[in-house]
Amino acid sequence: MNTRDTLKADKNGHLTIGGADCTELAAKYGTPLYVYDKKYIEDICGVFDKTLKEHYGEGRILYASKAFSCKGIYRLIDRCGIGADVVSGGELYTALSSGFPAEKLVMHGNNKLDEELVYAVESGVGFIVCDAFDEIGRLGRICEQRGITQDILLRVNPGVEAHTHHFVQTATPDSKFGFSLPNGDAVKAVEEALKTSGVRLRGLHCHIGSQIFEKDSFALAAEKMTDFYRRVKDELSCEFDVINLGGGFGIYYTDEDRKLDVGGYAEYIVAVTETLKRCVKEKQLKKPFLFLEPGRSVVGEAGITLYTAGSVKKIEGVKNYVAVDGGMFDNPRHALYGSKYTAVLANRMNEKPCEMYSIAGKCCESGDIIAEDCFLPQVKRGDIIAVLSTGAYNYSMASNYNRNAVPPAILVENGKSDYLVRKQSYEDIARNDHDCNLI
Repeated sequence: MNTRDTLKADKNGHLTIGGADCTELAAKYGTPLYVYDKKYIEDICGVFDKTLKEHYGEGRILYASKAFSCKGIYRLIDRCGIGADVVSGGELYTALSSGFPAEKLVMHGNNKLDEELVYAVESGVGFIVCDAFDEIGRLGRICEQRGITQDILLRVNPGVEAHTHHFVQTATPDSKFGFSLPNGDAVKAVEEALKTSGVRLRGLHCHIGSQIFEKDSFALAAEKMTDFYRRVKDELSCEFDVINLGGGFGIYYTDEDRKLDVGGYAEYIVAVTETLKRCVKEKQLKKPFLFLEPGRSVVGEAGITLYTAGSVKKIEGVKNYVAVDGGMFDNPRHALYGSKYTAVLANRMNEKPCEMYSIAGKCCESGDIIAEDCFLPQVKRGDIIAVLSTGAYNYSMASNYNRNAVPPAILVENGKSDYLVRKQSYEDIARNDHDCNLI
């Protein structure tokens, strides 16, 4: 467990987060329950922003909002002084409806719909990152029709293979994302963008994957991107003034991962910025404005999920299961990626673990497992189980599978708590069902 001042056991043997007792939160809000630590989010945003300014200068941290998107989070990160990226019309709407400044938004997506491009352009987003040849032309026509010139970046696939799960590697040769550097598509995309009316090509974007611990991977991406900047300058007489090197910084899930305090995450920013500064100087390039896009590392460890233990099933010589009132409908990451987690008994933190359990969900699927090989005290019905580091991609990926309700999310600070997102009701789940006149 990666403890901190705002995530630890109290003298009563209860897990606390943000100064709030998790057993009391479970009683007040019910379970399953997503809980977010406000101070952690503020502190890590502050570390990222300060480190970027001190080690590089002109740049902006963009929260990768696919990690967790809701109005409250956008308001919080805006108060922290950073920007955000969005990857759909829904994320864009949520950010704008929270009052988030459009000019501090960057719009991503490998297959943006025309209506999403129109929405982004008319809303005045700072940048749109183009990811396909036809998108450049479609965006240009949309902008020309409205008399707008839109700043854009091109997503480039630099061919850096990060050591992470293959589902979240985004810069390998067969990735669906970006224009490839090795096969020449990146040069063709630059040429296309430069001759397209309605758009202003300011630079490039890359993102090499997620949950990456090797800082050398980020440094190599900076090397390859600046090599290409130099090539574009030499061959096309075009010098870019913006670079976006993405995110993907790894966080702690289990003891197989590095344990970092909030300040330790500055290492990632330092590695990128120091490499970029050196490359710009050596290759005699204009120093570009730098965007970085951490998401998981902003909210991942800030969030935990609370469950209530139900049936305990022990198969002698095989496995122990504890079923909880959640499942793959609130956390599908184990089913998708085989993701590993640390789990604790929030109501019995002082008891010594003695048995290994798999935490099973309540969905009608054999693969509905939240976490495996969790070493816990002997679990009893009614225990409160906390699964840690669930702040990223859990609520975002939640569904109504088996018509289960998406759990509420709350924010905690100094022992106080309030909703970020309220729990769905059965009425909410069925709200869009239609009395079909063909039945």
